[in-house]
Amino acid sequence: MNILFVMYDQLRFDYLSCAGHPHLHTPHFDRVAAMGVRFSNAYVQSPICGGSRMCYYTGRYAASHGAHWNGYPLRVGERTLGDHLRKIGMSCHLIGKTHMKADAEGMARLGLDADSIIGVRTAECGFDPWVRDDGLWAQGPDGFYDEKRSPYNEYLKSKGYDGENPWADYANAGIRDGQIASGWMFDNTDLPANIREEDSETPWLTSQAIDFIDQAEGPWCAHLSYIKPHWPYIVPEPYASMFGPEHVPPANRADGEREDAHPIFDAFMNGPVGRAFQDEDVRVKVIPAYMGLIKQCDDQLGRLLDHLEATGQMDSTIIVLTSDHGDYLGDHWLGEKNLFHDPSVKVPMIVYDPRRSADGTRGTVSDALVESLDLAATFIETAGGDVPGHIVEGRSLLPLLRGEAPDWRSYVISEYDFGAQPPAAKLGLEPRDCRLFMVFDGRYKLMHCAAESLRPMLFDLAEDPDELVDLAKAGKHDAEIARLTGYLHDWGLRMSQRTTKSEADIVAMRGASSGKGVLPFMKDGTEVEARLTEKYRGPARQNHLPE
Repeated sequence: MNILFVMYDQLRFDYLSCAGHPHLHTPHFDRVAAMGVRFSNAYVQSPICGGSRMCYYTGRYAASHGAHWNGYPLRVGERTLGDHLRKIGMSCHLIGKTHMKADAEGMARLGLDADSIIGVRTAECGFDPWVRDDGLWAQGPDGFYDEKRSPYNEYLKSKGYDGENPWADYANAGIRDGQIASGWMFDNTDLPANIREEDSETPWLTSQAIDFIDQAEGPWCAHLSYIKPHWPYIVPEPYASMFGPEHVPPANRADGEREDAHPIFDAFMNGPVGRAFQDEDVRVKVIPAYMGLIKQCDDQLGRLLDHLEATGQMDSTIIVLTSDHGDYLGDHWLGEKNLFHDPSVKVPMIVYDPRRSADGTRGTVSDALVESLDLAATFIETAGGDVPGHIVEGRSLLPLLRGEAPDWRSYVISEYDFGAQPPAAKLGLEPRDCRLFMVFDGRYKLMHCAAESLRPMLFDLAEDPDELVDLAKAGKHDAEIARLTGYLHDWGLRMSQRTTKSEADIVAMRGASSGKGVLPFMKDGTEVEARLTEKYRGPARQNHLPE
C-alpha cells in the first residue's frame, strides 16, 4: 500500500456536498467518500495552522510536542511521521505546505548540517521534500513574510509572469481600473485573480503531485498539502463567477452571544478579524470566493483521482482527505479560526482504503470521536508497523475502516495558546495563563482556560447544535463542567514525555538487574537463588587488610 495524505488549508467540515452543503457541489470529494468512510466527528488538536499540523505530523498533542503557534519551532529530536514510516520501510515525502519552523538553535547545538539528509529531514518536519511551498509570499516594508525562496513564484516567472513577487501581483490579485487589486483587501475578493487558471496555485501543486507519483517507487507516503482555500480569498475564472451573494448563508450567530460574553471570546469578537467578518459586505464577497477556491480544489482532486486510475494505482493507494482547521466566515461574530466552535476546530476527514478488509464500510459515515492524531497511528499500522504508544498518542482508524467496534475514546481534546495574540495583552494575561483547552464528549463541549480568574464556556450540542448558548453563564451546569474538567484532568495525567522507553521495554527491565550482579538490600544472601551470589562467594585469594 501507498498513502496519499491530502490536506487542504482552512477547509470547513461543512463546505462539501457529501457533508450537506446546499450549494457547493464537490463530486470528487463525494467520490472518495463513496469509496471509503467519512468521519463526521473529526477534530484537530489545535485550531491554528502550525500547532495543528505539528499534531498531525507527530501524532502527539500540542502540550506534548510544544509547537503551539505559528513560528514555534518543532524541537530537534521530536519524532515525526517520516521517522516512524522510514523505520518500517516506507518513504515519506512532502508536496506543498507544512508551516513548520525549524529548530535552528537546536540543530546548531547538535552540529547538524542543514544540507545533509538528516539536517533536511530535521528542518522539514521529517519529510523528504519533493517541493515545499507554504503559500504566503507576503511582502512588506520589512521584506518577505517567508524568507525562503518560493518555488511557486519561480514557476510563475518561468511562465512569463513578471515582477519580484508574481504570487502577490497575479495569483492573489485582480485588476480594478487598470490597477493591481490585491486579494488582501476583502473589497477585491469578488474579482477574478489575474492569472491563467492552469497556472494558479492549486493546479500547480496537483501537477507537482502527479510528477511525484509518476517517478515514485513504493511503498511511499506522500503528503500533498494544498495552500487553498486559505486566504487571500481570490480565485481565477471560471471559479470567480460560479457563486454569488445568493449562495451566502446567514451567519450562524446570535445577539445573546455578545451579552456577558466570556472575556476571551469577547476580545476575539471585538478584534480586527471579528469586526471585519461582522460586516455583511465582507461576507458576501469572501464566501463566494472561498466556495470557488473549494470548487477548484475539488476539480483538481478529480484530476488526481483520474491519474491514479489511469496508471493502475487506485487499488494500491490509501487516500486521506482532511484539513488543518476550519474558518468561522462570520459565524459566532468571528472570522478566521481561533476558538473551539465547530466551524473552527472540526474538520472534514475522508479515508479510502482499497483493501478487501474495508469493503463492508464503503460509502458509510462514522460518528466516532476522531482526532487528527489518529492518522499517524493509522499510517504506521498501514505500513506494517506496531504503533509506538509511548510516542504516538493517537489511535489507528483501521479497525473502524474494517467495520469493527473497538473500545474507543469517550472525548476529544484540542488546545490553543493565544499568548502572542492581542487579546492576551488586552486582558493583561501572562503567557502561561493564555492556554485554552477544549474537551468534547460528543454532546457537551467545554472550553477551559489556564487563567484561574476566567470561567469556562459550556455548550450542549444536542440541544444547541449551533453552539449559540453558553451554559456556563448561568452557573447551573456545575455537574457537567466538573465531569468534563475531570476528563481534562485525566488527559493531563497521561504519560507523554517518556518517549525513549516503551511499556514493553519497561516490563522487560523488571528484575533484569539481578542477573548482572546488582543485589542490594539482602540480609545474608539466602533471599535469592544461589546462582545470583556465586560471584560473591569463595575463598579470599589475597589479603590486603592491615596487620
